[in-house]
This record gives sequence, structure tokens and C-alpha cells, in this order.
Amino acid sequence: MSDPLVDRVAGAVARIPRDHPLGRVAGATGGAVQVSGLGARARLGDRAYVLPAGGAPIPAEVVRLGAGLAQLLPEGAAEGVRLGDLVRLEGAPAFAPDASWIGRVVDPDGRPLDGRPLLPGGTARPLRAPPPPAGARRAMGARLPTGYAVFDTLLPLARGQRIGLFAGSGVGKSTLLGGLARGIGADVVVIGLVGERGRELRHFVEDVLGPEGMARAVVVAATSDRAPQVRRRCAWAATAVAEHFRDAGAQVLLLLDSVTRFAEAHREVEVAAGEAAALRGFPASTGPAIAALCERAGPGTPGTLGTDDGEQGDITAIYSVLVQGSDMEEPVADWLRGVLDGHVVLDRTIAERGRFPAVDLVRSVSRSLPQAASRTENQLIGEARALLGAYDRAALMIRAGLYAPGSDPETDAAIAAQGGLDRFLAQSGMASVAASFAALRQVLAPARPAARAPARAKAAEGR
Repeated sequence: MSDPLVDRVAGAVARIPRDHPLGRVAGATGGAVQVSGLGARARLGDRAYVLPAGGAPIPAEVVRLGAGLAQLLPEGAAEGVRLGDLVRLEGAPAFAPDASWIGRVVDPDGRPLDGRPLLPGGTARPLRAPPPPAGARRAMGARLPTGYAVFDTLLPLARGQRIGLFAGSGVGKSTLLGGLARGIGADVVVIGLVGERGRELRHFVEDVLGPEGMARAVVVAATSDRAPQVRRRCAWAATAVAEHFRDAGAQVLLLLDSVTRFAEAHREVEVAAGEAAALRGFPASTGPAIAALCERAGPGTPGTLGTDDGEQGDITAIYSVLVQGSDMEEPVADWLRGVLDGHVVLDRTIAERGRFPAVDLVRSVSRSLPQAASRTENQLIGEARALLGAYDRAALMIRAGLYAPGSDPETDAAIAAQGGLDRFLAQSGMASVAASFAALRQVLAPARPAARAPARAKAAEGR
């Protein structure tokens, strides 16, 4: 009878390369190192070590191949490297997630960052796996309770849905991600921290997630001081961990913070490899790289790997995007909106007046509607959105004292409901989706007669 621990150790030993082709440094430009002598053995994405005489080995990644030369991007400072120094090719890295990783913090190569030993799993996975076949994937599943009133009602999150969280710095993004990690129903939570500040990693793990969140979480992190290829691999590695649990039949929540830093790391790597910068400095390959990353999440497929009934689980994903000055038209935000199943905008003005989560409902949308809600729930959502939209259109006049009560019934209803809606959108710790809708119904009760008429008129126009 085999011992699983012994099998994992034997598998890790078996994956150690038995031979290492050697090359020599033939040039160095712009932080990249050109190597001769590797011939046809080197492949894009392979790992290597530059071995400077009298210095410590410098890890690097093959980012470009040419006639007789391979271009490497070091993962650290390349000072001290000389022409003729040896380069040892390691080959493609093995990344093997395992159920024992739950509760742990690892780097994009599967090494522990929490000071405790960690073994890889028995089977290695590709970091850049293709998504499940589009024609075989299930539709999005049932609505997931989150504990936040706004997401339980107006912006529902369905199982297998992928949404973007668009926010600037300092508007409560990390706190919201931690709350969703603790509150959303899932078997496993995988969190990718791409380019996060070093001091923030421990704060996020210990204070934002806490023991409750970490009990079912795997955190994959590459801090901002790591090389761009490591930061880029962090997003791929976190997705590979989520795929490992999905293929075992689990329901997985993937939180990736942030796609913006993934795109910036991709830009650094590809420009160093010779690709020309295009839209606002991003090379043309950035958009497809973001799409390929996000398409790996979502519903699984029936009848493949997984549990006894042959079904995969689903990956419900939340991708954060850093927007400068609330610019929703900047390239990364624009690319991501076209790929995902909804977007949530956090607004600095709302945060500054003390309402958290600072969700701007007028600019946010969930593409799980109307399927994720019943007819009665969709009616409540429509009424609330109509009131919020009416107040937003008249906000400047209201604040300036130029609006005369009685001028417009819809605006009057919006003003009457604004305080209650604002308090409702800040509610968290909700017991259930039903409790959230009951609270919303109570908030809308005084304004519902005035709100229904415009909503009915708009519905009639749509028909």
C-alpha cells in the first residue's frame, strides 16, 4: 500500500532534470542577456541560471529565440555578468498544486512564502493551460450569497460568473476583496496578489482575510519588487491552482488583484523581448493575453475530469483593475470590460463621504441578470436602479439648490428614497439573499408608486 506523502516526494524528485545544457553569455543589452550555445534545446518560457564567475547564480527566463542566440530576462540584478559566463538551462518549470496548499501562501513557482515546508502535488500542470471547450461549458449557475446587500440584490454574482472590480487606490478595494473571500459560498478560494506591496501581503493575509478566510484559501503572491516575468507568472499560477481544484469537482472562487499589474508586467517582458509598444505603451499582445487569462475561469464542463459523476466544478472569478482618476476608458479597463460578465465600479467620491463598499450602481452592471433573479426581484432591482439613475441625473441641481420639489415625480421619489438606498448599499453581514431583498423592499416602499410609472414606461418602450 503506497503512502501519499512518499508518492509526492518521489514525484518531485522524478521531475528534477537529469541533465542541464550549458551556454555562454554573448551579450547584454537593456537588462536582457543574450546566450549562445543552447541551440535547439531552449524554448520560450524555459528557466535558466546565469552563473557569473565568483557570484551567486541569477535565475532568468527565456523570452526570445533567434539564430544562434537565446535572449534571457534575469529575475534579479545582472551586475557582475561578463561575456563568456556560463548559463545553465533548467527547462520548463514544474508547477504541481495540491490540496495540502489550502491555508498556505506560495510564490508563482510553488515555493512557500510563510516559512513552513511545502511539498508539490503529484501531477504538474501547465501555467498557461487552454480554457475548457467553449461549446461544452455549462451556463452560469445559481446566484451566490455574498453577505453584502448590494451584491445579493442589485449586482448579483452567479456561480461561474467573471466580474471586474474597477477602483483607484484607497477606496476600499482590498477590504472588499477580503470580505468577498470570507462571505461567498465556495469550496476553495484562490487569491492571486500580483505586484502587491511587500508590507501589504502580511496585512492582507493576517488582518483582511484572517484565520476564517485562510482556512479555505490558497494565496499566490509576487510582490512589486519581483521581476516582471515573475509577476506575470503569478496570475497564471493562481489560475492554474484554481483549475486544479475545479478539475477535482470543487466550486472555486478566484480573486486576482490586479489585472492592471499583470498587464504592466506583460508589457515589460514583451518590450524587453523586442515587441513594439502600441496603445498607450502596451504592446499588441496585451489584449489577447488578458482575454486568454480570463477565459480560463468560468463554468466547467460536464463529463470530463473530476468527481464520481464526471463533472468539473466552476471557477467564479473577480478581477480587480486599477483605474487612474476613474478613467474607465484606459486600455486595460476597456479590454477587460469586453471579456467579463459584469463590472463593478468603486467611486472615490462615494468612499470620501463614508459609504463602504463605495459601489457606483449607475456605472456598474452584472450580466447575470435577469436570469439570476426572479420576476419580482427583477422588478425591485429595476425600481431601485431607476431611482438611483434619476437622482444621479438631478444631483447637480439638487446640490446647488436649483431643484424645486414637485417639478418631477420621479426625481421627488428619488430624493425621498436616496437616504434609505444609500444606507442599504452599505449593509454587510446579511444573513441571506432573501433578507437582503426584504430590506430593499422596505427601503423602496415609500417611493414605489412614483418609481413604478417610469419603469413601466421604459418596459413598454422596450417591447
